[in-house]
Amino acid sequence: MTQAVTQIEYNTERPKLVIPEYGRHIQKMVDHAISQENKEERNKTAKSIIAVMGNLNPHLRDVPDFQPMLWDHLFIISDFKLDVDSPYPIPSKEELMERPDPLKYPQNHPKYRFYGNNIKRMIDVANSWEEGDKKEGLILTIANHMKKCFLNWNKDTVDDGVIFDHLFELSEGKINLKNSDEDLSNASDLLKNKKRYNTNNSGKKNYKSNNRNRKRY
Repeated sequence: MTQAVTQIEYNTERPKLVIPEYGRHIQKMVDHAISQENKEERNKTAKSIIAVMGNLNPHLRDVPDFQPMLWDHLFIISDFKLDVDSPYPIPSKEELMERPDPLKYPQNHPKYRFYGNNIKRMIDVANSWEEGDKKEGLILTIANHMKKCFLNWNKDTVDDGVIFDHLFELSEGKINLKNSDEDLSNASDLLKNKKRYNTNNSGKKNYKSNNRNRKRY
């Protein structure tokens, strides 16, 4: 009994897994492939390991970059010590250790935050387009979306003139609908989905409350 206990392996005493998602058996298979002296045998073992790794994620088999990813992971698990012929370019350790460029988060603080940062990007795109029906359609789409955002903010109604003033300001005077005859969508139409969602939620709550006091046999 004592001998059996002494042969128990604890994960804390085992070598650290490079990619834990594949498990320790894959790690041992890769270590075995590294120890093989014959390159032809190593190539066969590597292909077998790739097949097993692929079977662990069968739902990704149709993904175009799935096979290159498996080969990359194989070399990463081996700490790039596995000398085999890969059907794809072998990445270098330096490339994988290189730190990615920091993400560019929007640092601007818009005056009208309830419109969001994407509205400003849409306005800039509209300003870059040539005059025509396509640009006019985009401007009206932006204005209607601004009205919807405004209504979702804290109002049940808003005058179109307010939206036109904000659009004029956010576009730095390049988009002017103040004196136009354009009419935006009705507030009731823009808020229809919002009210429908609230109605569905209230219905679910009532259903639960009605069932709460029922007798259960």
